[in-house]
Amino acid sequence: MTLLIAALVSGLGLGAMYGLVALGFQITYSVCGRVNFAQGSMVMLGAVLGYVLTVRAGLPVIVAYPLALIGCGLMGVVVEALLVRPFANRGSDAWLMATVAGGILLDNAVLFTFGNEPRSLSSPLVETSWQILGTGVYPQQLLIPVVAIGAALALQLLFRRTRQGRALLAVVQNPQAARLMGINTGLMISGSFALSAMLAGAAGLLIAPLFSVHSDMGTLFGIKAFAVAILGGMTSAWGVMLAGFLYGLVEAFVTTYLGSSYTYIVVFALLIAVLAIKPSGLFGTAALRKV
Repeated sequence: MTLLIAALVSGLGLGAMYGLVALGFQITYSVCGRVNFAQGSMVMLGAVLGYVLTVRAGLPVIVAYPLALIGCGLMGVVVEALLVRPFANRGSDAWLMATVAGGILLDNAVLFTFGNEPRSLSSPLVETSWQILGTGVYPQQLLIPVVAIGAALALQLLFRRTRQGRALLAVVQNPQAARLMGINTGLMISGSFALSAMLAGAAGLLIAPLFSVHSDMGTLFGIKAFAVAILGGMTSAWGVMLAGFLYGLVEAFVTTYLGSSYTYIVVFALLIAVLAIKPSGLFGTAALRKV
């Protein structure tokens, strides 16, 4: 029972974190049909900025964390302006490689300035554990799913119930018509990349107290989050979040009961099998094409 509860809590926490990062992929894809493959680096940037502002600058968390998220948002705007827009305007798909290269540049820039030694970001939510059915659980592990579900709900309300959200969706559906209606499509796309990066940064801040903070901490998280986004279906925020929980639980249970050597073999084999059966993802809808 102890192993079961530990795997369940770990899976939900990791799954929520993957889902939170994957929501960033879903946002930019929904708005402009493109994604930021430096998203994993945004996870790292959020954690590093949180560490620098709290530990080195001595700012309180209530000030430091919002500033860290703003920094991630600004980096998202830079990525869109320098690594995505110039290629997209020419009808080129080179932004795919450009964002990958941008993430590598950011990782190495942090490596040279922040250092390569893993550092610990303290939090009162990881100082003492709660006992749940005989298993120790940190409050931080329970906070991550709450934040992730709240983010998915907020995005769903944004896209479906607000004028700004409908304007965002209109950009990808018909950019020319959106511009004729007075929608600043460039601003909307930049905003989607900023929001995407902020979600990744939030995931980094949430996961940092449970892991160490270092320059390449986001690489694997970004890869897994993109797999989650594809698995859930790029057209559904709730689908992406549910896929994140599913991915995290499968990963945690395989690691607990079979061992870490089998984790990626089983998880990615299941991912391939699911996509072979349902290419649009578990909760996505296939795109309609005019013929």
